[in-house]
Amino acid sequence: MNMTDSTLMMRVAARRDEADGIAGFEFVDADGRELPPFEAGAHIDVYVPGGPVRQYSLCNAPHERHRYQIAVLRDANSRGGSQRMHDAVNEGDAIHIGVPRNHFPLARHDAKPLLLAGGIGVTPILCMAEQLAAKGAAFDMHYCARSKSRAAFVERIAASSWADNVQYHFDDEHGMLDLNALLTGGADRHLYVCGPQGFMNAVLDTARSLGWSDDRLHYEYFAAAQPSGDGESFDVRLARSGRVVSIAADCTVTQALAAAGVDVPVSCEQGICGTCITRVLDGEPDHRDLYLSPEEQARNDQFLPCCSRAKSRVLVLDL
Repeated sequence: MNMTDSTLMMRVAARRDEADGIAGFEFVDADGRELPPFEAGAHIDVYVPGGPVRQYSLCNAPHERHRYQIAVLRDANSRGGSQRMHDAVNEGDAIHIGVPRNHFPLARHDAKPLLLAGGIGVTPILCMAEQLAAKGAAFDMHYCARSKSRAAFVERIAASSWADNVQYHFDDEHGMLDLNALLTGGADRHLYVCGPQGFMNAVLDTARSLGWSDDRLHYEYFAAAQPSGDGESFDVRLARSGRVVSIAADCTVTQALAAAGVDVPVSCEQGICGTCITRVLDGEPDHRDLYLSPEEQARNDQFLPCCSRAKSRVLVLDL
């Protein structure tokens, strides 16, 4: 297994259609050696051949050390990642990935968590179900999709020991999930949700309106609106050097810093993955990310410069 401290060279052991528009990929070490461990909710960076770096949740059982599995939705609005994965990655190919990282873990000592998946958001939720079932923990899972043909892993779930824990909600059969009915009276549980932004916003807004506290709401966004440079211009002061970089109204902070020769690691460039998170020492950020929790945003001591901006005239960053 060729690897650095944070990357692995893998082989695509299998590729299969998991649902309409969803391709599944299985990555293994060419020599059959064990892979770094992971827990439910983890994702990997995939260095898409001829394309960008993209993040995909691992969806196989966490006890498996011989493979990583992901599933990729072909997105008509893709900036190159999902389209290239569908069109250019095949069984037998070599592919470069990052080691697993986890910003969406299961809470410890949780009594009967509630898992909600929307569309391709089933990937981390499926992994959570596998981990909970392996520990003998009780849980409820609700899987929402436009139709059964667009729901991935239905056969895998049906064959699992925990199939009875899952309820399906297909828009073309029974209509949308009644969130008020589902979430009423459950605020003492932990909720895990992943899916399209509209679905997740509806779930989280409903939960909060019914008294669920934010420390019991766990979520991961897969996509966001394209980051934009709209807004007022402002300055960024780099605390370590005292240097000041001007951020034009049509430019993101990471773009301006890169042009000034200041390296900030980036990956998704949409405010989702957290790769570029940077400490704020002074000033007030204008948070536009989907990574930080509302409480974390309210502290204003960090922000994601790939998409967020400033409400104050100057932001002082720990750079």
